[in-house]
Amino acid sequence: MRSRTFRRRTAVVTAALTACGAFAATAAQAAPAPARDTVTSATKFYVDPNSKAARQAVDDLRGGKIEDGLNMAKLASYPQAAWFTGGTPTETRTAVRTLVRAAALTRRVPVLVAYNIPGRDCSLYSSGGADSSAAYRQWIDAFARGIGSDKAVVILEPDGLASLPKDCAGNIDPTGELSTRRVADLDYAVRTLKNGANTSVYLDAGNSQWRAVGDIAQRLLDAGAERSDGFVLNISNYQPTDQTSQYGTWVSKCLWFATEGPDWSRGHADWCASQYYSPAAPNDQAPGNAVSSTDPSTWHWTDAWYDQNVGSPADEDLAHFMVDTSRNGKGPWTPQPGAYSGDPETWCNPPGRGIGPRPTADTGVPLVDAYLYVKTVGESDGSCTRNTGGTIDPEYGVVDPAAGVWWPEQAHELARNAEPRLTFSPWSGF
Repeated sequence: MRSRTFRRRTAVVTAALTACGAFAATAAQAAPAPARDTVTSATKFYVDPNSKAARQAVDDLRGGKIEDGLNMAKLASYPQAAWFTGGTPTETRTAVRTLVRAAALTRRVPVLVAYNIPGRDCSLYSSGGADSSAAYRQWIDAFARGIGSDKAVVILEPDGLASLPKDCAGNIDPTGELSTRRVADLDYAVRTLKNGANTSVYLDAGNSQWRAVGDIAQRLLDAGAERSDGFVLNISNYQPTDQTSQYGTWVSKCLWFATEGPDWSRGHADWCASQYYSPAAPNDQAPGNAVSSTDPSTWHWTDAWYDQNVGSPADEDLAHFMVDTSRNGKGPWTPQPGAYSGDPETWCNPPGRGIGPRPTADTGVPLVDAYLYVKTVGESDGSCTRNTGGTIDPEYGVVDPAAGVWWPEQAHELARNAEPRLTFSPWSGF
């Protein structure tokens, strides 16, 4: 993909035009911002001293729950993303500004999640969002003004691309107009946020068990990924880190294939082999992505396709990505066979899960810019019922809290089951 090289070339052209005095103003408005390396292997992310985990630690220790309290204190010593889910433009600008200034005082980089796209989450558990595209763009303008020239990482609209309106149940977008508008809004958000002097922007791209590689790659391109700093995977999900990194590498290579590859491949993200690759046609340039298996044991066929058709472009020519490791320490949940007659909602507050690898920008994986806790560890996914027709979550025997509500019992479980074992951050002072 041209993400980084494209921005560097644009910056050179813009500088030349400015020096010549010809069309400089127009070029500056049209050109995306150059890469600024806000995230490097040495980057330290901001830790909120008043996080929900920190407050839970105090409550637990005061209540005599020493083990739980220590676990929460350990969790609170690591950075977690701050979610912005609505509010007026003025309220949003003020809240964003307060966060980035607090982070700047500690010389750390904050991670902010913009989650306010119209019609988000197909109006399900995390429904909401701005009332219109115009309102959303005003909100994004205010978000960008709040960051200003300070350093920040912005994760743009979880599920916004992987779950377009055309993908929602109920045929809510029969003409495709809503999906077209969604993609345009995301492109606007990328352009606007990248005007910030030190803002890195990563588009959410779902997870490795969702969209086929070529499908999500095309959606990323449509939404302005070439002007962003990359994409994010596994937000609020549980897929293993190594599998997520493998999938992300394919997405990066597919983006390159469709934009920088041979002439015959450009514009053809749909030809990219996917995680659903059929081993029956390993030499087909357009494998079709048709089989339903998500078994990673077949993924060597996908690797072989990329080796044959993409090769090994330089890392700086490929899109980079981040991975949410907030809850993937034990991988995804598999219910007992026959436990549920309908959809068991394996993504929704699955039991027995654990926190995954700690947040860091020093991942050791060339294309992975960071492991992050994007989903706030301990916040519910919603009132899951496993399609039983009742209101109780049969896995917990209670009515789960609404989406985004703090759930101490879940926070404690995730901390107890952390893999690797949860310790205090090396930068926490303990």
